[in-house]
Amino acid sequence: MQQNTGKIVKVSGPVVIAGGLKGAKMYDVVKVSEGKLIGEIIELNEDRATIQVYEETSGIGPGEPVYTTDLPLSVELGPGLIKSIYDGIQRPLDIIFKNEGAFITRGVEAESLNKTKKWDFKPSKKKGEEVSSGDWLGIVQETSIVEHRIMVPIGLQGTIESINEGSFKVTDTIAKIKDKSGKIHDVQMLQKWPVRKMRPYQEKMPPNEPLITGQRVIDTLFTIAKGGTACIPGPFGSGKTVVQHQLSKWCNAEIIVFIGCGERGNEMTDVLLEFPELIDPNSGKPLMERTVLIANTSNMPVAAREASVYTGITIAEYYRDMGYNVALMADSTSRWAEAMREISGRLEEMPGEEGYPAYLGTKIASFYERSGRVKCLSSKEQEATISVIGAVSPPGGDLSEPVTQNTLRTVQVYWSLQDKLAYKRHFPAIDWLKSYSLYLDQLSNFFKDEINKDFINTRIASMSILQEESELEETVRLVGIDALSKIERLTLDTARSIREDFLHQNAFDEIDTYTSMKKQYLMLKLIILFHKKAKKAITEEDISNEQLNQLSVRNKIIRSKFIPEDNLDEFQKIKNEIEKEIESLTSNKVGKDE
Repeated sequence: MQQNTGKIVKVSGPVVIAGGLKGAKMYDVVKVSEGKLIGEIIELNEDRATIQVYEETSGIGPGEPVYTTDLPLSVELGPGLIKSIYDGIQRPLDIIFKNEGAFITRGVEAESLNKTKKWDFKPSKKKGEEVSSGDWLGIVQETSIVEHRIMVPIGLQGTIESINEGSFKVTDTIAKIKDKSGKIHDVQMLQKWPVRKMRPYQEKMPPNEPLITGQRVIDTLFTIAKGGTACIPGPFGSGKTVVQHQLSKWCNAEIIVFIGCGERGNEMTDVLLEFPELIDPNSGKPLMERTVLIANTSNMPVAAREASVYTGITIAEYYRDMGYNVALMADSTSRWAEAMREISGRLEEMPGEEGYPAYLGTKIASFYERSGRVKCLSSKEQEATISVIGAVSPPGGDLSEPVTQNTLRTVQVYWSLQDKLAYKRHFPAIDWLKSYSLYLDQLSNFFKDEINKDFINTRIASMSILQEESELEETVRLVGIDALSKIERLTLDTARSIREDFLHQNAFDEIDTYTSMKKQYLMLKLIILFHKKAKKAITEEDISNEQLNQLSVRNKIIRSKFIPEDNLDEFQKIKNEIEKEIESLTSNKVGKDE
């Protein structure tokens, strides 16, 4: 029960200092002033507490009351999370809009989960069975494509005394479990979990398969693993949000958590309007039927921005514990870091580089470390993953700034977005020379066994050609293309084909917007095959570059991206034509020489 246990001593923006809070604990949630503004204790000094308030503090002053809850900032977990749109502290924005209008009223409270709706619960355990933390008691069909698995709360194990079947509210008792001491615990569908505390698991394991996104530059060149981490740094207008939208729609994760952390209101509006209309390509149902959105725009209180990433990752961990592969998109972690910098400044902490707090690197690392492939607590030996993809918005595109550098020290995949590529209408605008993935060695067996044993060699050959093109471009700038040999000019032609025919992808084309791993390999193999055959023809038969460029099969290679997924046999036909047309060139050359 709330008690008036303290008084405000000082107000500095979102930071409030209150006295008389004896017995308070770090990260306890408090209600500030008679407006009951939600805040969290972030520093304690005897009976004085420093509170970061998640709402606008204008108009409150010293002497006003502070109420304690004796509970840490927590999220409600249960059926109803999917399809929801929350703010940074898990207040449902659609409910607030209905009750309060377009702007959030200070002190407004709204239940995170609907406490009146009934869900059909089907037990998967029986009376008398032994259960432990994370075991599935039963299922609820949350949406048409997501089966919500009701789990034994963490920290509880024992024998099922009773378990019920039927329609229940999330606050109803669905089972009773007797622990080893003989105490009986009521189990509900609703659980709560502190957002700053990682949910436990049995074991963390190395990733063993890729998160397939359908984006060729990502899947083939700079792969992210399921359970992996990636960052997308890039200046304004380079397409960070567009890439995350594509990944949300097409990646082969079962649950999507999208966090709009401090982004502009119009960008977040696009997400909120677009996502409900997107169709999930795997099920044909709306994408929102497996998505949770967290929106904390730049005009919302800065402290809630800091909490939003923890709210999102906790919800992601909850679905991971059910055995799902989850993909979390954070857009953007720079705004989160800026919120930390503002709070740190008001706390008068010793600033680090560029004014960011000294613990910036630790906070970023602790967030990304909550990703991974794990063995869940469930006795089913279930494996599941959380893949975390964070956008970074460095001021002026300066990648040497602290947020980008601390992120790069933590993540395993770096997709370098370039505005110059975006201005050339090359999407995704990922720089193939600066980006990297550290998962390629771990995933090599997957590519060899599931795609083709030649996949890795084909990728290496394409990267080598792109690297060589970069070196040749300097020569062309200095002395012109005529100074290049035939082989070097062929390299430039092949590199252009890789860039324009393979790496460039049209998100608005029904076929080109998504490419399976098998088709990606076949597309790239055609380009590399043509390069090898053409190189041999130039070396052995002195065929000209103009003759090679005039071959009709070149157009078929260019158009191969528009071959439907159910017609991949066409690639074998194009492969045969490459060999046939280049052979005809060399045979004609021999005939003329004779």
